[in-house]
Amino acid sequence: MKNYETVFILNPVLSEDQMKDAVKKFKKVLTDDGAEFVNQEHWGLKKLAYPIQHKTTGFFNLFEFVAKPESISNLETEFRRDETVLRFLTVSLDKHAVEYNAKRKRGAFKKNKPKEEAAS
Repeated sequence: MKNYETVFILNPVLSEDQMKDAVKKFKKVLTDDGAEFVNQEHWGLKKLAYPIQHKTTGFFNLFEFVAKPESISNLETEFRRDETVLRFLTVSLDKHAVEYNAKRKRGAFKKNKPKEEAAS
């Protein structure tokens, strides 16, 4: 079993319920194959860098999970079959990426740190 991260973009014309149903469907594909979820994030409706299928926005979602390599091909087949998916990308995570993601979830990279008083 290896660590993976998948980001996928769903069509912006979906209602909130349709979007949640699509995310549940893809999560079920992974869990049915024995994958264990580490993290799941919904980044919301974001502007795309360039139009995809004449759309300029999309619902961004992230899955971080541990699975067998065969599970990835099943997931990507489902992404290709579903018309609501504009784009997807799955990457294998090495130990450094897993460590980085754990730090990111704890908030180690937030920019809202208190500002120091300027010395006069």
